[in-house]
Amino acid sequence: MRIASGIISLALGLLVFLQSCTVGIGGAAFGEESATQGGSVGILVALLFIIGGAFAFALPKVAMVVMVLAGIFGIAAGATTTYADIKVWGFIALALAAMNYFGSKKPKDKQA
Repeated sequence: MRIASGIISLALGLLVFLQSCTVGIGGAAFGEESATQGGSVGILVALLFIIGGAFAFALPKVAMVVMVLAGIFGIAAGATTTYADIKVWGFIALALAAMNYFGSKKPKDKQA
């Protein structure tokens, strides 16, 4: 579960980063302050995805905390800006935080 959540987080971090840069630049070009702010928060969420993905391999509990922060920022930004896709990324971050939680549990030793 650790490897899966790490790889998914890193891949989605790159995707969120590219989308947020596009939204931020488009908002600046068309003079939409709300879209520009949403793009900026999206870049922060993308960086948190990448940090969470990096920590998922060795320290899944740290990755869980980072992904919860990414989820909170994403959902809050989706509610206050015109960049509505960031809310979806926030919910995905919370799902990845749950994966990291279950990945942090050590398997029980089976006694024969």
